[in-house]
Amino acid sequence: MDVYMMRSEDGTPGGARESRLVNRNVVAGRGRTSMRLEPELWEALAEICEHEDTDIGELIRRIERAAPSGSRTSAVRVYIVRYYREAAAEARHRAGGHASGHTVHGHAGDGPANGSHGAAAAGAVHDR
Repeated sequence: MDVYMMRSEDGTPGGARESRLVNRNVVAGRGRTSMRLEPELWEALAEICEHEDTDIGELIRRIERAAPSGSRTSAVRVYIVRYYREAAAEARHRAGGHASGHTVHGHAGDGPANGSHGAAAAGAVHDR
C-alpha cells in the first residue's frame, strides 16, 4: 500500500496515512496501464463487466471512447456512478408501472432485459 505524508494546516508533517486505493494493471485503448481505485469501485467494475458480458479491458476501452479527454480514472469513476444511477432510475420507472425495456430517457432496448441498463446514462458506450 502507498503511504502518504499528511500535513497539518501550518504545513508541517502530521504523520503517515495508508491509502485505500488499489493499483491494478489494465489493457486499455492507450495500451497497458495501471489504475488506482478504491476496492469498492474495482468490485463495481467487476459486477458491471459480468452484467454487460465483457471484460474489464473492453469496458475501459468503451469508457475511453466515450470520454476521450481527461483522466482515465476519473472517467471510470463517473461511468460507475452513472451506470448505477441509471439502474436505480430504471428500477423506479418499472416500479411505477411503466413498460419494461424503456429507460427513463426513452431509449427502447436499453433496459436490463437486454443486458445494458447502465450504458445509456454512462455515455452511450454500447458500441460492441
